[in-house]
Amino acid sequence: MQLTRSLVLLGAILLLLYIAKTRSAHTIIENSPKFERLPYKHLGLKVDLGVGLWASPLPMDYDNDGDMDLLVSCNDVPFNGLFFFENSSGDAFPIFEPPVKVSEPIRHIQVSYVDGEPRFLEPGKEFTNFKKEFTQQPDSLFPSDIFSKFHNKIRFNQWKYVDYENDGDLDIVVGIQDGEDYGWDNAFNDQGEWTNGPLHGYVYLIENTNGTYELKDKILAGGQPIDVYGAPSPNFDDYDNDGDLDIICGEFLDRFTWFENVGTRKKPKYAAGRFLKNKKGTLKMDLEMILPVSIDWDKDGDIDLIVGDEDGRVAWVENTGAVKNNMPVFESPRYFQQKAEHVKFGALVSPFSIDWDNDGDEDLICGNSAGYIAFIENLDGGNTPQWAAPKLLKSDNRIIRIQAGENGSIQGPCEAKWGYTTLSVEDWDNDGLKDLIVNSIWGKVIWYKNIGSKTQPKLAEEQPVTVNWETTIPKPDWYWWDPEPKSMATQWRTTPTAIDWNQDGLTDLIMLDHEGYLSFYERHRKDGALILKPGKRIFHSVNGTYDRKNKLIDQKNGPIQLNEKKYGSSGRRKLAFGDWDNDGDIDMLVNGINAALWENVGQEKDRVNLKFRGDLSDLKLAGHSTDPTLVNWDNDGKPDLLLGAEDGYLYYWQND
Repeated sequence: MQLTRSLVLLGAILLLLYIAKTRSAHTIIENSPKFERLPYKHLGLKVDLGVGLWASPLPMDYDNDGDMDLLVSCNDVPFNGLFFFENSSGDAFPIFEPPVKVSEPIRHIQVSYVDGEPRFLEPGKEFTNFKKEFTQQPDSLFPSDIFSKFHNKIRFNQWKYVDYENDGDLDIVVGIQDGEDYGWDNAFNDQGEWTNGPLHGYVYLIENTNGTYELKDKILAGGQPIDVYGAPSPNFDDYDNDGDLDIICGEFLDRFTWFENVGTRKKPKYAAGRFLKNKKGTLKMDLEMILPVSIDWDKDGDIDLIVGDEDGRVAWVENTGAVKNNMPVFESPRYFQQKAEHVKFGALVSPFSIDWDNDGDEDLICGNSAGYIAFIENLDGGNTPQWAAPKLLKSDNRIIRIQAGENGSIQGPCEAKWGYTTLSVEDWDNDGLKDLIVNSIWGKVIWYKNIGSKTQPKLAEEQPVTVNWETTIPKPDWYWWDPEPKSMATQWRTTPTAIDWNQDGLTDLIMLDHEGYLSFYERHRKDGALILKPGKRIFHSVNGTYDRKNKLIDQKNGPIQLNEKKYGSSGRRKLAFGDWDNDGDIDMLVNGINAALWENVGQEKDRVNLKFRGDLSDLKLAGHSTDPTLVNWDNDGKPDLLLGAEDGYLYYWQND
C-alpha cells in the first residue's frame, strides 16, 4: 500500500514538473476570460446593421407581425450565431433593433420562397421546422457530397428550392464555388499578371422526377455552363415581370450577373450573362464575398435583392420595376441600419487609441479589411466612454480607401477590394501635429501629414515613409513589384508602430522587416532633415524561438522573428507597446488567440531582451487575427487593453 501511494505521489510530481516545463514557455497569464465587447452607450445613435465577418441574410417575417425582419447567419469568431434583427417600425427601410442570437450559426444556409413561405436548406438537407428548432433534425434530400466528385476546392455550396420547369414539384438548384484553378497564393509573374486561373461559380440542377431527386448537370446560359467569378448564390425569380424565371447570381467579388430566360416558364433557356447596371454604371456592393437573396422586400410587386456583405452588413438592392435593354434596373445598394449597441467598424478592425481631436480624452483611429480608416470619437471622456459612430477619414478631401486591386494581394485578384489597413498615430514630422502612419495589404508603409490643427486634423495626400537605405531597397522575395526609391516594402498587414523608442525627441518606427523580424528604424537629423535609418533587429527573445502563431518551436534564443512564413502566410502581426506590467519599461503585446505579452526584461542601447509570457486569457477572440491597442480611460496610471477582432467589434480588458 505504501509503495502504491509513493508511486502515485511520484507520478503526480512528475506530471506537475512536465506541465510546468511545457507551460513555462507559453504561459497563459490569466485563465478567466475578461474581454468585454465595447458598448456605444449612446442612446438614439443609429449605425450600420451588422454581424461579424460574412453575413448570410435570411429575410422573413420572423415574428409574424406583418413586416419583414432579418435573420442573419454568421460563422465568424467570436461573433457567431443566427441573429434576429427586428423590424419594429414596419417600414421597408427601417431602423432595426439590435441583434438577438436565436441559434448557433448554420453554414451555407439558404432561404427559398415557395408559395410565399420561406423554406430553409443546407447542403443536402431541409430544416422543416426552422423557426422552432433551427438546426435540429433537418430532413435529408440528396447526398451533399456528390459535388466533391467533380470539384476539389469547394468553398461555397448553396442549395435552393425552385420549380424549375413549372411542373408543380420542387427541384433543387445548387451553387458551387470551385477554387482549384485559382490556387489562391503566389501566382503573379514579373509584370503583375495572375498566371493561375479564375475562381469558378457553377449552378447545377437536381431535378425532382416523380418524387425522386436526380442530379442533371450544370445549367447553361448562352450555350455554355454558367460560370461566374465564384460564390454564385443563384436566385431564380421573375425579375422583369414577363412570366418566366430568370437568374441573378452574385460572385466572390462585388457584382451581379443577370441571365435572362429567353425560353418559356416550362422550358427555360438562358441567354449569356450580363452584369446588372443602372445609371451609375455596373451595380456593385461596397465589399466582396457577397450573398444575395431575392424577395419582394417592399411588397410593391417586383423582386428585389437583399444582400449580405463580407463585413457583416446587409443591403437592400431595390428593383425599380423598369427594364432597359432586356435587363431589370436596380437601385444602388442601401445598407440597412440598426439601433447602436456595440462599437463595430467593418471586419478585422485595427484600432489605435489616441486623443485625435485634442479635447483631453482618448479617441480611436481604426483601419479594417475594406481598406478604410475611421475616427471613432470619445464623446464624454468617462471611465467607460460614450462613442460616436465611425467617421471615415479623408485625405486630400477624398475618403481614404486602400485596396489591392487586381494585383496588390499576394493571394491574387479575388482579393481586389480588400485593403487591411493597420496603423499608428504620432507626430511623424515633428511639427506638433498628429499624423497617420499606415501599412496595408500591399506592404507599402505610407503616411498622411496633418495639415490641419490640433483640434481639427486634416490629412494631406499620402506619401511614402522614406528610409536612408545604404544598399538596394529590401523587399519580400515574393513581391512582383519593386519599391519606389527610398520607400519601405515590408510584410503585409503588419502594424507600423511610430514611437520615440530611444527617448531622443524624434519619432522612430518599430515593425516587421521584409523577412518578418521585429526591427527598430531609428530617426535622426542630418543637415536639418529628418532621416530614418535602415532597420536593426535589436529585439531578442530570452526564452526560445516562437512561430507566427506564438508556438514554441526551438529552445534557441536570438532576434525575434514574429513571422517566419512566406507568401500569403507572411505578415499579419499586430503590435502594441507600453508598460503593461507597470515596472518602468516598455513591453510588447501582439496578436494571439486574444493578445500575448512579450515582457521587457532588460535593455541596453542596441539590444532589448523580451520574454514571452503567453496569452492574456484562454478566451479565443481570433479568427484570422486580433489587433491590440493600449488605452487608459480610467486614468489609474496603468494601461488597459482594447482588442480589435475579426468580427469588427472591439473588446476591452481592464488591467487589474
